[in-house]
Amino acid sequence: MIRRLLPGHLASYVLKQNIFLMCVTLGVGTGIYLLSDLFDRLDDFIEAGLGAGTILRYFIVKMPMIFSQILPAVFLISMTVQLCVMARSKELLALRTGGLSLAWFVRFFIIYAVFWSMGQLLFSQVVGVYGEQEAFRIWKEDVRKSQLDKRVLRNIWLKEGRFVVEAKEVMPFGNRAKGITVYEFAADNSGVERVITSDSAEVSDKYGWKLENAIELSPNHFASKKHPIFTMPIKLNLAVFKVVDPSIDPAQLPLWQLDQVIAQLKRSGSDVDRLITAWHSKWAYAFSLLTMALVSLALVTVSENIYMNIGLGLALTFVYYALFMMGASAGASGLMPPVIAAWFGNILISSIACLRLAWVLVPESAGKYIMKFKDARAAK
Repeated sequence: MIRRLLPGHLASYVLKQNIFLMCVTLGVGTGIYLLSDLFDRLDDFIEAGLGAGTILRYFIVKMPMIFSQILPAVFLISMTVQLCVMARSKELLALRTGGLSLAWFVRFFIIYAVFWSMGQLLFSQVVGVYGEQEAFRIWKEDVRKSQLDKRVLRNIWLKEGRFVVEAKEVMPFGNRAKGITVYEFAADNSGVERVITSDSAEVSDKYGWKLENAIELSPNHFASKKHPIFTMPIKLNLAVFKVVDPSIDPAQLPLWQLDQVIAQLKRSGSDVDRLITAWHSKWAYAFSLLTMALVSLALVTVSENIYMNIGLGLALTFVYYALFMMGASAGASGLMPPVIAAWFGNILISSIACLRLAWVLVPESAGKYIMKFKDARAAK
């Protein structure tokens, strides 16, 4: 057995075993997550009168986000189960007796975890972001229609041809706007011909913008005139804002878009610590799989009890999540530098795991060196 499991064959054996356990654990975790989410939202779906197709689509597009969220815990559980089973079946002991040290497993799983981390990052920032946005759209548009009808967007600027419109409030589903200021420029863009202000406006495709209690100012003629109703030939339709949600956080954007937003805000002199922290947090969360790999390797050096190790591993996972959230809050509020804040949980948990591994590996390496030295002297 030991001769057959040379490092190349052993890597293939360990890889296949871990992928199988990952698939099983991921399937179970996703199923539990979906069932809890279904029971939590089932009443809302029924009340909204949604068909089975829409409900199924909601959960299908949400699955990539679920994968991204639970993958660190899934990775830890699968590795812990795999290593504990190998330890209890004496496979690890046999391999170490045959000359394969624990360091080989540490190197293998670190490289393996780095590949998974990169895959997690790409998956979460491409498929995961799309799925989250689509699930959010279905929930808001199909389920929470009453909330959408009352949506108010504030401080909106619009441009069409020679007209620039500023609106203090826009109600897309009511086709109304409040606090209107319309700037009409000259045909040759040499200046402003008219400025029309209004308390409110009703918007329609047929009549354009119907301003109520409007005041027309003509800067060139130094004149003003009041109109109870003033219709502007503006074809801007407020329906385009029905898919815009004011609560969308730039930190939820994928990495490349968030990077562009940070660059734009930096040029304007805005405080971007929160967004920089979010940018690094996306990397840190993806590489939490490396942290979970180190934790699993450290746990198997403490005990071979699979149940105890899973319990300890999950407890450390919750601690990691708490540290991750604390770091994100500290970075957003400026209490810590964004980079350190985002990676705080990874650094702390990984350091503890590495100290434990070093405690085991250093004496083992020293013992092997001493044995080789004695064998060399005996040979002489």
